[in-house]
Amino acid sequence: MGLMDQLKIRKAMALQQKGLKDEAMQEYEKLYQAGVIQPTYLLPYTVLLLKKGGEGSEEKVKEILKKVEKFPGLSPQQKTQVHLNYACAQYKLGHLAEAIHLLEASMQKHPVGTTYQALGYLYIEAGDVEKGLSFNQEALEYDDEDPIVIDNMGQYYYRVLGDKEKALPYFEKAHKINPDQLDTLYFLARYDLEAGRKQEALEKLEQVKKGSVSPLNYANPTRVEELIRQCKS
Repeated sequence: MGLMDQLKIRKAMALQQKGLKDEAMQEYEKLYQAGVIQPTYLLPYTVLLLKKGGEGSEEKVKEILKKVEKFPGLSPQQKTQVHLNYACAQYKLGHLAEAIHLLEASMQKHPVGTTYQALGYLYIEAGDVEKGLSFNQEALEYDDEDPIVIDNMGQYYYRVLGDKEKALPYFEKAHKINPDQLDTLYFLARYDLEAGRKQEALEKLEQVKKGSVSPLNYANPTRVEELIRQCKS
């Protein structure tokens, strides 16, 4: 990779850091089309593609990651990111079982917090009563101050077991650690709505709308807008 390519990568990543995601994606795409294969920019590029979605985005993510995986000298962290992003693409394409299998294999090789977060969520999506509980408890033992892991426990009780009372303390704890966490705000808004606190629910939902939704957020735009309609009815 030449000096000019390095400068272009820095420019594109600087755009992303400034929040100029569309501009960054354009620069990333130019590099990719020019045949520049560098995990440094391709991994964040696949994250942007996953968040943006749209026709063909997930398949393109898989195509890119297959090339990144062959790059010599990938660090353990980069390998984990490759597996995580690939699993997200599979999940978005409707291949939940394949996504879970990939992350389970990744956990065996290199257990890290981000994989605990993602796999714990996917077990909930699968409605797996046993693994949803045991794995998310294991994740809490790994890091009991991780707000995503804590939120996963809340979602497990709320979505899988339907035990809203047991779920609430987890959502409240996650919110205390990270007041901007989108899924936590969404579920707390549901509690507000059920209690008749419509204005408080709306405030939380408006905060969610301003956030950047990831492929593993339950609080997608469709669900958020539906709950907003319920608050205003």
